[in-house]
Amino acid sequence: MCAECPSYIVVTGGPGSGKTTLLDLMRNAGLATTEEAGRGVIRDQVAIGGRALPWVDPEAFAELMLCWELRSYGIAAGQRRPVFFDRGIPDVVGYLRLEKLPVPHHVRTAAQLFRYHHRVFVAPPWQEIYERDSEREQTFAEARRTYESMVESYTEYGYELIELPRAPVEERFRFVRETLDGPGARPAPET
Repeated sequence: MCAECPSYIVVTGGPGSGKTTLLDLMRNAGLATTEEAGRGVIRDQVAIGGRALPWVDPEAFAELMLCWELRSYGIAAGQRRPVFFDRGIPDVVGYLRLEKLPVPHHVRTAAQLFRYHHRVFVAPPWQEIYERDSEREQTFAEARRTYESMVESYTEYGYELIELPRAPVEERFRFVRETLDGPGARPAPET
């Protein structure tokens, strides 16, 4: 855990906005990335017949997402290069608020203590690419509300939000690299 981990870079936003596609391209380009907690938890819970699913027990789902994000954060500490996160701990706060559930003290504490790069990339709602699937049951309207909740959550925790362009994934990738390397940026140091 660090006051700000400039080599931990978050990509967040609503579902179906192209985040994971961007992170897949980054991974294929040799960059270190994490797997999205929500999809991972849903996949695992469905496989074992578990109840910690957003449509069954959203509070248990949030707890497992928090555990997943904390584990991802710890694993990233072993990297000697920047790590791009498919969501982060403040997403758990945003999810709980979206579901109109209380945000437990330990979740707020985790979001305050486990910090990421001060610039967070946010993928805006994008109807043209939005698709539902077996792990994404939300409507586009729900995806938009999720985006708004994530923006609110990261802003509350003091992050600078950088909106990704609604553009092909290769252009989004260039945008991220240029933003991190551009004027006024604090480059992610090798650790």
